[in-house]
Amino acid sequence: MSFLEAVVLGIVQGLTEFLPISSTAHLSIVPALLHWPDPGAAFSAVIQCGTLVAVLAYFRRDILHIAKAWLVELKNRTYWVSLDARLGWMIILGTVPVVVLGLLLKKHIEGTFRSLYVIAGAQIFFALMLLLAELAARMAQKAQVEQKGLEQLSWGDSIAVGLFQAMALIPGASRSGVTIAGGLFRGMNRETAARFSFLLSVPAVFAAAVLELIKERKELLASRDDAINLAACTVVSAVVGYLAIAFLLRYLRTHTTYVFIAYRLVLGVAIFGLLAGGYLAADSGMKKPAIESRPEAKTARPVAAYNE
Repeated sequence: MSFLEAVVLGIVQGLTEFLPISSTAHLSIVPALLHWPDPGAAFSAVIQCGTLVAVLAYFRRDILHIAKAWLVELKNRTYWVSLDARLGWMIILGTVPVVVLGLLLKKHIEGTFRSLYVIAGAQIFFALMLLLAELAARMAQKAQVEQKGLEQLSWGDSIAVGLFQAMALIPGASRSGVTIAGGLFRGMNRETAARFSFLLSVPAVFAAAVLELIKERKELLASRDDAINLAACTVVSAVVGYLAIAFLLRYLRTHTTYVFIAYRLVLGVAIFGLLAGGYLAADSGMKKPAIESRPEAKTARPVAAYNE
């Protein structure tokens, strides 16, 4: 990976991690269209450290208040008294589904799920899900049902949004997209759905990034250039991600997510078209085992061998 590729992928990650259009999808599609090598699931997970920094920086006051209240009540054994402490427990509870399913489906997430057919299908399917959530929110507004803010969230809300977050394990789903949809289905206003979505992402993104960095450190940091590129991509994604959070929260105060739904539908159809026309390979984003350097290993392996 060149330095330019790293910077471009950092911009892509920062923009698409928080906008409901899927960062994983774009980190697979952009390299495929530009004929760059796919960065892989490990690289995608590690550069989320940049967008994690963006969340921590933007919501620093909220996170500090939540952490402080949670620790104080844990020490005093007075659980769930304050709003901040309740939010802390809700974030923990909402993280459980994605952790459990992430471990169970890890092989597929790094392999077959990264097929561009899966990504294109997920773009369309979850766009329609977000559309249904928007229609449900609109019906609730017409019925003059009060929309929930953070202070009205329940344990059921945290579990439901946590289950929606687990759907983001499918590349192309979009973590922010599915969790915002989950929040809208649960009666939250758009800004609250997005804010809770971003707070909920912190434990899962942190855990995934650290685990992948430890596991794949030899490959990701194989040389000085690799380390510099990874660092540059992460820093760029942090800066762009911070701006994307500010934009989306401000945008959702007065707008729906219809523009993102339309974009997802067009992108999904376009990917299917490019696949059908042979301009993209379905396995562009799928991890393939390295071919060993032994003389006999230089012979091309059958395609089926990569699907083992």
